[in-house]
Amino acid sequence: MSVSLLHMLETRLATHRPAKPWLRPLMKRSAVALVLQVREGELHILMIKRAEREGDPWSGHMAFPGGRMDPADAHGYDVALRETREEVGLDLALQGRCIGRLSDLNARPHRGALGMAVSPFVFRLDHAAHFQLNYEVAEVVWVPLEFLLNNANRDTMRWQRNRMTLNMPCYLYRKYRIWGLSLAMLDELMDIAEGSRQRRRSWPRR
Repeated sequence: MSVSLLHMLETRLATHRPAKPWLRPLMKRSAVALVLQVREGELHILMIKRAEREGDPWSGHMAFPGGRMDPADAHGYDVALRETREEVGLDLALQGRCIGRLSDLNARPHRGALGMAVSPFVFRLDHAAHFQLNYEVAEVVWVPLEFLLNNANRDTMRWQRNRMTLNMPCYLYRKYRIWGLSLAMLDELMDIAEGSRQRRRSWPRR
């Protein structure tokens, strides 16, 4: 089941046409890596729990390895490789294989600017991974895709910023709450796995 799910995702990602913002050339850029691996007979995706850091808007959140584009980065793919290597010590250029990408998301600014385009790249990992975490990462977590595909595992949470309060979708996997931009990326990946479009994505994003 897990190997066939991985093969199906790889086939569908090969023909997937990810959306990109029209103003992308004018936006700040970042990229993340969604790493898939069959572990103990079940397909998992690698997530990180970000370290608690003052001034970091994503402090303590569940996320994917990634970060902002540096002047030396040629494109988003290079960003995903570099940031994954820096944050968790995993060299995807040597140990993994990119099987596709998802739609860019806009990490919206508080005010005034165009925002930041976040480009998610999907990789498969066929060999054991050994991690070396830097100061930005508290721990790595392998989340089963079958858990995410089961809608009975969807939950909601109250999200508040200033005077605005919203009910937001999320997953609670063990002690880890998955929501926001990371959930939006997972929802697109799950839609591709199930062959559906726009099934999980009609909700506000942070």
